[in-house]
Amino acid sequence: MKKLILSIVALSSLTLASYAQTEKGKYILGGTASYETSKTDAVNANSAENLNIVPNLGYFVDDNFAIGTGLGYSFSKTAVASPTGINNAVIVSPFGRYYAGLSDQFKFFGQASVPMAFGNVKAVDANGDAGVKAGTSTSIGVALSPGFAYFPTKKLGIELALKGLSYNRYKVKDANDNDVIGAGREDFSFGTNFFAPQIGVQFHF
Repeated sequence: MKKLILSIVALSSLTLASYAQTEKGKYILGGTASYETSKTDAVNANSAENLNIVPNLGYFVDDNFAIGTGLGYSFSKTAVASPTGINNAVIVSPFGRYYAGLSDQFKFFGQASVPMAFGNVKAVDANGDAGVKAGTSTSIGVALSPGFAYFPTKKLGIELALKGLSYNRYKVKDANDNDVIGAGREDFSFGTNFFAPQIGVQFHF
């Protein structure tokens, strides 16, 4: 009987320890970072570049439910000459995330976010050099994405996030606050690629 009671206590302690990462009052700290570059094999071709660094901080307002925001920076540059080819922007991305336990160390999560970016746009010449400021840019969207989290320790979560549903509208305005026709766009995406998830790390404390 004593062994049975000790076993139950040990099992309960293990379960509580494994789920303590997402309980009310805890924080989550992580983020994303990426850099891409591409270049064609054409003579004297320039490289296109994309850089994104977005740390995030969240707070569990209830068990398994966290709200927070990402705050970061993005840079993009086209490979061809363009009057709006360079964009430097500040990113703000508030989010809400809900976890559902699958086992002691694995959890499914769903996240809703509203990514926004506000930046300055510059021209790019034929040599790939930055020109004069062309105006300002605004990007506002919404994204719903699922994922899985593995907790090797109480304070560390390794995540595989899948692409889900997203919409984004990008606009560029000139110095007179008029829309630059042809520079803006609307993007809509639905679907996922289970063989190409986004891998990330989140710290829980």
